[in-house]
Amino acid sequence: QVQLVESGGGLVQAGGSLRLSCAASGRAFSTYAMAWFRQAPGKGREVGTTISWSGGTTYYADSVKGRFTVSRDNAKNTVYLQMNSLTPEDTAVYYCAAKRSLSTVVARNLYEYDYWGQGTQVTVSS
Repeated sequence: QVQLVESGGGLVQAGGSLRLSCAASGRAFSTYAMAWFRQAPGKGREVGTTISWSGGTTYYADSVKGRFTVSRDNAKNTVYLQMNSLTPEDTAVYYCAAKRSLSTVVARNLYEYDYWGQGTQVTVSS
């Protein structure tokens, strides 16, 4: 079992950057695939990016591709999301999620993830 705690959210102007962190407790973090989802007001939760257990495989939704970068440090039990060139459309609650998986094919459906953080608010002003 793993517990996830996100941090790093906040208010930023359009064009700015933020770095989110997701710290995991529990053993065997390196055996979990990780993902960042986001949920804007009045909308469903959507995947932004995923990263395999080793960090060797990543996926980015078209909406964040080229602006966001996901990474992980298995020694620190932490996954990161570097967000650049933020726009008001990026305003959402950002959640990290974990799924036990040693596959290089990482799930993109939120229903496949077993563990979730509490979320961190990101607000981008115009």
